[in-house]
Amino acid sequence: MTIDLHEWMSQHRELLDTYMEPLLGDSWPADFSEVMRYPLFGGGKRVRPLITMAVFKALGHEHLAPAMAPAAAVEMIHTYSLVHDDLPAMDDDDERRGRPTVHKAYDEAMAILAGDALLTEAFDLLAEDEHHDPSTKIEMVAILARASGYRGMVGGQVADIRLGGGATTAETLERIHRLKTGALLQCAAVLGGLAAGANHEQLEAIKTYGAALGFAFQLADDILDADQDDGDEGNPSYVRLLGVDETRAWAHKQAEIAKEAARQLPDPQLLIDLATFTVERTV
Repeated sequence: MTIDLHEWMSQHRELLDTYMEPLLGDSWPADFSEVMRYPLFGGGKRVRPLITMAVFKALGHEHLAPAMAPAAAVEMIHTYSLVHDDLPAMDDDDERRGRPTVHKAYDEAMAILAGDALLTEAFDLLAEDEHHDPSTKIEMVAILARASGYRGMVGGQVADIRLGGGATTAETLERIHRLKTGALLQCAAVLGGLAAGANHEQLEAIKTYGAALGFAFQLADDILDADQDDGDEGNPSYVRLLGVDETRAWAHKQAEIAKEAARQLPDPQLLIDLATFTVERTV
């Protein structure tokens, strides 16, 4: 059956938002719920949870309930990272997605605490999910912790800050981006596989898919950012190092690796379409 990818993505963003809507509503002081929800419902593309749900579907499942907590958890981790990235001590951004960043809309302390709250709530969400047995939940928690911590996203951010424009080789840039961006994208895919009960061979294919897709996503981002590149050496960029054409070729190569891995799963078409979309998107 042919799937309209953009329609599927729109429908599943709405599904995720409906799932997350009741969350974060029981804070004390009560108005802190608003601070946490401000970035979570700030108009994100929901790429990571969409990958979780797409992998779940690729394993032959239609009823998405077992995939919702993992999808929401990975989105909370991603959102917390953006809140902290925007802080004055990091990127010092005043605006994200067309509106004030959290530390501008509220204050710096509330932004730090909102990020902390989203980070920890992600793990509580997985731990309390009634759709999975304890061993599966422990595995999900461990995988998400590694992907988001110093061996994954945080480690990549540290290297980005420390090296920045000093990352002068493709190998160094690849390591930064596979950690900073790719680790959580791969984790999103693996969580979808675990939620669907994937076997060992399927999980290996899903890991390959997620790693290649995550790298392709970052390469495509570098291309999209190229028009705004003003020569600032503070941010590592494949385009600055290799040029647009070579970066685009590398992105398409990674997308092909992802597609080949997806073909090892029972219903791969959605994952194949997502890989194509990743390198052909314009936003």
